[in-house]
Amino acid sequence: MNSALSHSLLTNAWFCLLGLMLMLYVVTDGFDLGVGILSLLRREERERDLMTQSIGHVWDANETWLVVLGGALFGAFPDAYAMLLQDLYIPVMTLIGSLIMRGAAIEFRHAATRYRFWWDRVFGVGSLLAAVSQGVVLGKIVTGMFPGRLQAAFVALVAVGVVSGYALLGATWLVKKTTGMLEIAARRYATLAVFTTVAAAIMLSVGTLMASPVDAARWSQPGIFPLLAALAAVAVLAFCYVVYAVNTGGVLGPFAASVLLFVVSFAGLAVSMFPYLVPGRLTIAAAASDSPTLVFMLLGIGMILPVMVGYNLYQYHLFRGKVRSTQH
Repeated sequence: MNSALSHSLLTNAWFCLLGLMLMLYVVTDGFDLGVGILSLLRREERERDLMTQSIGHVWDANETWLVVLGGALFGAFPDAYAMLLQDLYIPVMTLIGSLIMRGAAIEFRHAATRYRFWWDRVFGVGSLLAAVSQGVVLGKIVTGMFPGRLQAAFVALVAVGVVSGYALLGATWLVKKTTGMLEIAARRYATLAVFTTVAAAIMLSVGTLMASPVDAARWSQPGIFPLLAALAAVAVLAFCYVVYAVNTGGVLGPFAASVLLFVVSFAGLAVSMFPYLVPGRLTIAAAASDSPTLVFMLLGIGMILPVMVGYNLYQYHLFRGKVRSTQH
């Protein structure tokens, strides 16, 4: 009994850790993917330079969370890793290719003279493809990877929602980091993106009941609906504050509130999916490694996680403030 209880605690702890790492990846890499998506809308090279400069010191560290997440999933929940990689091979490989496109574009555009415009387009298209790929992966997981027209429509809606959400993060990041006409444009983008993101989130909440094995039975369990209602209330307040701060000259507030909106939305999804990793198909208990493996990995992540969080916080502190054009 004690052994079973300890294993259950370990599996639940790893579910929470994976959720935390995924949330950190989505928020940190989400805003620089959003900056890349929005760069497709800007014609002036000077503005695209500023956009790239605003994420130039942090984008590669942000993607580290995805690498750690993949390794942790493989070690802690190998059955889930096998199932997901087998069924999601195309969107996952598209995601990896897109991230490679972005990295190459960011590095090569600095050395390019005649073809900088095209490297900027590679950066923007790579960012868009990465966001779409992540939306497809999320949508397929939420639907339990079951086929059907309704499920396909739900996956497409999730992809649109992820693109819109990343555009919101990117726009509010640019509000925080840029000045002049680019900041004014970023405020317009943020206003539009926050409405489309919330609209997509509402439709996804309704669609989850129809297209996913996550159904009303989970929401009707004791204590679940009040928790989800509290998270929804925080999300409404975050949405209202984003709209208010963007249109009243706020600089730091819009990005902070956008992050909060993502965090509470992600928490609501995690609460709804628990105890499944793949709804309707695979629970965390069935997918988990044995207890010694989970303990060994817990010790390792206990040393790595504080270092990664500390490094990320330090770099954001070091490169705080508005970016300025280096062109003369």
